[in-house]
Order: sequence, then structure tokens, then C-alpha cells
Amino acid sequence: MSVSVRVPTILRTYTGGESEVTATGATLAEVIDDLDASYAGIKARILDDNGALRRFVNVYVGDEDVRFLDELATPTPAGTKVSVIPAVAGG
Repeated sequence: MSVSVRVPTILRTYTGGESEVTATGATLAEVIDDLDASYAGIKARILDDNGALRRFVNVYVGDEDVRFLDELATPTPAGTKVSVIPAVAGG
């Protein structure tokens, strides 16, 4: 199932500068694997060494934060928009 993935500026070096790319997969995990197959190294910037979402990276499927859904098992139906958003901190 093809989905659209919004790529933050900091990760666009992996996508050749593209702000939005297409990936396939029935779940978020499959989408991330497909992204990494097309854009080598991007998965390591989204997932930690244990294969979980990095603490300071937020991922949304549609308008929902996957941490409040099924995390990497979150379904990604065709046409869904996935957004990868680095957390911003400051004071």
C-alpha cells in the first residue's frame, strides 16, 4: 500500500532534498523498511538500536501520534500521510 511520507529538513539529505516521498507497507514498520531500502540510512535516524522509535522523533500516521496507537504496528492504509517530525526543545 502506497503512502506519502513527509520528511523533515534534517533528514532530507537521505532523500536527495525531497520533502515528501512515497513508500509502501501495511504497517509503519514496513513503511520505514521500504524507506530505508530506497533511502539507505534513514531508518537508523528514526529508530534506535533496539528497533524502537527514537525518543526525540515523533511519527504521525494521519493526524495521530503512533505512540498513542500501535507504534510500529500502526496500520498504514493506502493514501495515508505519514509525518516524521523531530521533537523541538528549548527554553
